[in-house]
Amino acid sequence: QGQLVESGGGLVQPGGSLRLSCAASGGTLDDYAIGWLRQAPGKEREEVACISSTGGTTTYGDSVKGRFTISRDNKNTVYLQMNSLKPEDTAVYYCAFPLGPCGYTSEYDHWGQGTQVTVSS
Repeated sequence: QGQLVESGGGLVQPGGSLRLSCAASGGTLDDYAIGWLRQAPGKEREEVACISSTGGTTTYGDSVKGRFTISRDNKNTVYLQMNSLKPEDTAVYYCAFPLGPCGYTSEYDHWGQGTQVTVSS
């Protein structure tokens, strides 16, 4: 599996877009489902999106449906495209391995170090 490494966070204005990346350092993501989660200060962890190992199944949290898209390529990277960003999307975003099929588990393992996303004018 390797260690998961997130990148792509930053400061963006409301209504803007960012694309986050999740890669495996020293391993491969090819055979694994991957999820994106986020946590803001003082708030509970929230599942954002999940993609199956083949990419054929994707699931989204209600707060991001229609705005965020999870995808994966054949170069061992999973992406989270975030559009129409809102201040309430501000959080540290993590990628991790779900401990079950996407949409059927809320447990994740091998979290990355996270990347900060701040939506502010």
